[in-house]
Amino acid sequence: MSEIISVRNLTKKFENGVYALQNVNLSIEKGDIFGIIGMSGAGKSTLIRCLNYLEKPSEGNVFVNGKNLAEQSESELRLIRRNMGMIFQNFNLLMQKTVLENVQFPLDIQGIEKAEGKKRAQELLTMVGLEEKEKAYPVQLSGGQKQRVAIARALASNPEVLLLDEATSALDPKTTVAILELLKEIQKKYQVTIVLITHEMEVVKVICNKVAILEDGYLVEEGSVECLNKRFG
Repeated sequence: MSEIISVRNLTKKFENGVYALQNVNLSIEKGDIFGIIGMSGAGKSTLIRCLNYLEKPSEGNVFVNGKNLAEQSESELRLIRRNMGMIFQNFNLLMQKTVLENVQFPLDIQGIEKAEGKKRAQELLTMVGLEEKEKAYPVQLSGGQKQRVAIARALASNPEVLLLDEATSALDPKTTVAILELLKEIQKKYQVTIVLITHEMEVVKVICNKVAILEDGYLVEEGSVECLNKRFG
């Protein structure tokens, strides 16, 4: 396996003087389903936003496919972010657009021809089991269905990496299991690398092969999921 994301000596200090992250080092390989776990305030969301430079570190470096993000121009960062789909806890869907239009939206922004974009969006809706909902609006969907739309949208640009920011925490347990199974299918089909943050230990145990544990901004353990079991039982 080859490394796709490398974090080196990353520190994030906010303007109020609070450190969200301190000297974090981790390595994510292609094909990993990599979990980042910690309690509220541990620095998880800040870390995942640093991976695509939505949040810029105060110190240290993030490398994606060998490229140091600190050395990239804004246009180069946009291309790198296009290769890193992001899925949020609150879905971030466009309420005035249909399900199909939501999935097609990133392709429209990229200037993909409408017919081609529509075909790609329809294929992805079939992949996530929502082909019959393409004309529906987000307000007509359940939480699980909204998250499936968000996953399809994140896949529209054929990213190498999917970043999930607490993507299951707003869902009930049964729906969470279904979404995790879908993510496993996606990883197997598209060979995408998945990085997810969560405070739910069961999520990591169900889906991840690697895990990093954050406490108060520090990386306290990184390795296989067995290290999680030893630490938390």
